[in-house]
Amino acid sequence: MADTNTPLPGCCGPWLPDWPWPQPLAGAHWMGLRFQRERFMPEPWAGGPVEPPDSVRGAAPKRQLEYLAGRLCAHAALHRLTGRATVPGSTPSRAPAWPAGVVGSITHSGDLAASIVARRSAWRGLGLDAELPMNPERAERLAAQILTPGERERLTAMDPADRGIFVTQVFSLKESLFKALFPLVGVRFYFQDARLVARDEAMTTATLELLASLSPDWPAGTYLTGQVGRLGDHLLSLITIPA
Repeated sequence: MADTNTPLPGCCGPWLPDWPWPQPLAGAHWMGLRFQRERFMPEPWAGGPVEPPDSVRGAAPKRQLEYLAGRLCAHAALHRLTGRATVPGSTPSRAPAWPAGVVGSITHSGDLAASIVARRSAWRGLGLDAELPMNPERAERLAAQILTPGERERLTAMDPADRGIFVTQVFSLKESLFKALFPLVGVRFYFQDARLVARDEAMTTATLELLASLSPDWPAGTYLTGQVGRLGDHLLSLITIPA
């Protein structure tokens, strides 16, 4: 159900159907939309809910539009959660600055933007990432950077036609893992610091293991769970950390 309290400029919308993952998430609210680069006009902010920082106002139109679309999704999701019209700002690390008592995540890829939010009392962390599937050539080129040695062994055993999807799924899950964990640990970590240890046949659910100790609360060997959904051509991964 669209949030009619969030006005959409001509370059953004309509709102997308609810919840693209196979399993529900108690208390979480997700909003997504498509945006059209050819309909984007400079300075679309007047009269709208999103007030961009100077770094975005001076950025290329592509960056301005991605910021606008992502914050519109966050605004709508926050309104569903809290009943208040709030737009997250940015932290010094350029991550979204959520209201007190709220956790969330924003993503954009291609012509898609989305956000998910929930109460911090229910979820310590949420990480959301959208990706268009890599073609096999790009997947092969990036595999050594994204995949651990064990993940690369799985890749080589696959049919070549399936490799692009696999690398994209692992990439997206690790991006979501970073978004969910970085606000909790304050330490940057990288693709080789986590590995995929389990997934269902369709990879709609997955388990990741930390290979590096990020803090006393998040040692190596910690397991985290995620989901992967489809929305049109996009893969959408979600990592959740219960309170």
